[in-house]
Amino acid sequence: MEKYECTVCGYVYVPNVGNVTNGIDYGTAFEDLPEDWECPVCGAGKYKFDLHDDSDNSDLF
Repeated sequence: MEKYECTVCGYVYVPNVGNVTNGIDYGTAFEDLPEDWECPVCGAGKYKFDLHDDSDNSDLF
């Protein structure tokens, strides 16, 4: 599954990790997130996320 990065704060949504503290189970694809889902760090909407380029293998938060 592909990772998506918030263009506002840099948070990376990783489907294999999910967002359990906000009710998103492990393995939930970005496309399957509710339309009203927001970045858990800055509150930006899904439309503020772009496909993450992890070719540099940088750490995710």
